[in-house]
Amino acid sequence: MFIVDCDCHNYWCDARVLEPYMDGLFKDMFVRGERTGPPGAFPHAHRPWFHPEGFARKDINPVNEDDNYLIMKEKHLDLHNIDIAILTGDEPIEVSTLANPYYASALCKAYNDYMIDYWIPKDPRFYGSIVVAPHDPIGAAEEIRRVGGHERVIQVLVSHGASRPYGDPFYHPIYEACHEMNLPFALHLGGQGGVNANPIGAGPTTFFWETHALLPQSAMTHMASLIAQGVFEKWNDLKVVIIECGVAWVPSVLWRLDANYKALRKETPWLKQLPSEYFKSNIRMSTQPLEQPADVRHLWATLEAMDGKNTLMFASDYPHWDYDAVNKINIPDDWKENIYGNNALEVYKKIKRQEKAA
Repeated sequence: MFIVDCDCHNYWCDARVLEPYMDGLFKDMFVRGERTGPPGAFPHAHRPWFHPEGFARKDINPVNEDDNYLIMKEKHLDLHNIDIAILTGDEPIEVSTLANPYYASALCKAYNDYMIDYWIPKDPRFYGSIVVAPHDPIGAAEEIRRVGGHERVIQVLVSHGASRPYGDPFYHPIYEACHEMNLPFALHLGGQGGVNANPIGAGPTTFFWETHALLPQSAMTHMASLIAQGVFEKWNDLKVVIIECGVAWVPSVLWRLDANYKALRKETPWLKQLPSEYFKSNIRMSTQPLEQPADVRHLWATLEAMDGKNTLMFASDYPHWDYDAVNKINIPDDWKENIYGNNALEVYKKIKRQEKAA
């Protein structure tokens, strides 16, 4: 079975690996400026709550930069016969939390060059994500055009924490660039601090575990916004990938969107299909973290309601605390070929099946 991991985090031990890729004012800010954390921390506005154990698995303890790859190779890529790993970075998407969008874009550019120079050459299984600052849409579009033609750069990546929903026309220059470069647009859980520190639901949460369970609320908003604002009518070939935001909420939100659209469609006359139809044609969800009900039949019925066989893509979230190994995904056997690989091959056109790792 061909396996594509759509969420594999490439780490660093020290964010100062970006220094060679920066210059001028922004390098000065990076070297001398304030950080949240010790020397070598990445500059971002931190969340109001902290994971009580830390986000990484406790059995993964790199001593130097090369260890990050060697441990990933041993404990994930080789162990589970991963054929393709889509690198999603880690801290870089947190640039969306910074008030200065130009500094955020400079950090993205440095990360993208570092990722292309350092990570992609390490393993033929690696494909990279272009991290952009969504609150600088013009700069983000320039960055997509600058590196989007690289043969092993296959998507544009932002945090799902944002100051406005992603269907807003403010972001449309990003989608125009994605369309031009034939790249999917992915939003990954994260970015809840700084300028994105909007309350979840009725107000700020207190504990990490309750917060983590409720974070998919932002993804619901983005999904509804992308559909309602007509993003998929304007760019009907655009694929949007929602990563690490849960899955089981999707059918119920689509049911509500369909019902409300039928009753109030005059608000959005540019839409030609039901929201659920746009979802099935243009939006894909990652499996991690897949909900775990006491009765797996309830999960499977929910996944069937969202055409999960064709809309889900495998993601491990390596090396985070809630990592999902390949053999731990509880899905019907006759869906596995699609979810582990085929659906990703439909989204990420630069990946070819014959590139299967030895």
